[in-house]
Amino acid sequence: MKVITKTEKARTRSKSTQSKRGIKKTENIEFIFLGGLGEIGKNMLVVETDTQLFVIDAGLMFPTDETPGIDLILPDLSYLFKKKDKLAAIFLTHGHEDHIGAVPYILREVKAPVYGSKLTLGLLKAKLEEHRIKAELREVNSRSKVKFQDLKFEFIPQIHSIPDGFAIAIHTPYGIILHTGDFKFDTSPLPGLRVHYERFADLSKKGVKVLLSDSTNADESGITPPERVVAERLKEIFVRAKGKVIVASFASHIHRIQNIFDAAKNTGRLVAVSGRSMRQSMQVALETGHLKIDERQLIDINQISSFPSHQICILCTGSQGEPLSALALIASREHRHIQIEEGDTVIIAASPIPGNERRVSSIINSLLKLGAEVIYPKEYGVHVSGHASQEELKLMINMVKPEYFVPVHGEFRHLIRHAKLAEEAGVKKENILTLENGNSFVLSRDGVSIGKKVEAGVMYVDGLRIGDIGQAILRDRENLSKGGIVFVVVAIDEFTRRIVYGPDIISRGLVLNEDLLEDAKERLTKKINQIISEEEIVDLALLRKRINDSVSGFIFDKTRKRPMVIPFVFEV
Repeated sequence: MKVITKTEKARTRSKSTQSKRGIKKTENIEFIFLGGLGEIGKNMLVVETDTQLFVIDAGLMFPTDETPGIDLILPDLSYLFKKKDKLAAIFLTHGHEDHIGAVPYILREVKAPVYGSKLTLGLLKAKLEEHRIKAELREVNSRSKVKFQDLKFEFIPQIHSIPDGFAIAIHTPYGIILHTGDFKFDTSPLPGLRVHYERFADLSKKGVKVLLSDSTNADESGITPPERVVAERLKEIFVRAKGKVIVASFASHIHRIQNIFDAAKNTGRLVAVSGRSMRQSMQVALETGHLKIDERQLIDINQISSFPSHQICILCTGSQGEPLSALALIASREHRHIQIEEGDTVIIAASPIPGNERRVSSIINSLLKLGAEVIYPKEYGVHVSGHASQEELKLMINMVKPEYFVPVHGEFRHLIRHAKLAEEAGVKKENILTLENGNSFVLSRDGVSIGKKVEAGVMYVDGLRIGDIGQAILRDRENLSKGGIVFVVVAIDEFTRRIVYGPDIISRGLVLNEDLLEDAKERLTKKINQIISEEEIVDLALLRKRINDSVSGFIFDKTRKRPMVIPFVFEV
């Protein structure tokens, strides 16, 4: 990975421009949101000039109960792919999945250098290797300034729930655009971290035209508690725990993982890790120096039965209730190496993302039934957010003093609340732009104006298939999960036009008793014979439709369920 520093500035140019002399001054700069507005996840911003195009973050969302069978949800990348010849660079604010997860799918179609911090690029590199993609990765640090023609991208360190995050200031001919990335102003930061207040104040002096600011916690009053609070709480829990301690956390929350190892070492516990993503993130963080542990403290997961329970800590995935995660397997007694015993302590060191509450609650209930003590954020303070609350958001606005304000990264309620905070902090109401995915704004010598609207839906990843999964397929899957499926098999003699086999009715995922099945077959036989007798030529397609309607209606009348009905009608 090439390191970009202040003394070695990257001066990447289009092929037609090899020197500063002759560069055409940018007329309009358009900022197009392809994801991250009105939702938590798949953050993606396109910055487009007359000749070049840049991407800031390209994230994903994980599937919910409303997207059965889907593996990942990406922003709609069609706008980017239509203009792929203009793509000059991809900039990443930090290494969370909702900011880097879609990058491999972009680099499948188009090549461009990717700029990010050491940890961010380390996490991305592991993903690219899985996808067998080679990419040009350019490492930036707090002194880096990357120039493309008359745009300059400056990187300002931010404190978040993953190390090595940045805000990005875009210096343009018409003023500075500041994208905060995900951040909080930690009042008691962990060693080696600090808020760069002076950098933001310096930008304010130069003139910030537009501030794009993280809205995730815009409806949370006060300030976000520091990570030190969790570190102290974990130590207390480890000291009083009698059996095994099992901690589920985000794999990317390196600060939290460090705190867990520190608490385990403080109480003489060995640590075993369960979950592929957790092991992968830890390996990257160890290589980049962001995780510092005594490797003698680590044991393999299949060795835990060789030690007393009070000497064991297990770090695992599954804080969001993911069905096949380590914690879910533990809760269902299906984990090959980990069994809950009376007196074990399970810590869920993360708050559920909206939509995951039910799954997390189910796992908590299962663990309690098995005899574990379960400790989770709402009651025990074992998690703090990595996002700024209201007072910090107002502080950012007051420091930067932007002329225009755009709330980003949040559900619509967060964006609206953040817009009100900006107005309270002194931004003119008419200069606050509350946008949605597909919206854009334009920066030019005349100021800031609303730009064009583009297609900004989603692309589904379903196994090896990408982007060709429609709503109709999702509806079918949802219907199957709720109503089951019914097969109807009928064979008709093409000469005598009599039923020679069936109708046979077979159900899966729907309980139909014998009496109901016999009643359905009898009614269906009469219906088929009636259709055959009324038609000179039997249209098999029409017959299948009428069988479908008849069986669907009958089953709904009797069960109030709507299964998917698939008729197989043959002439023999």
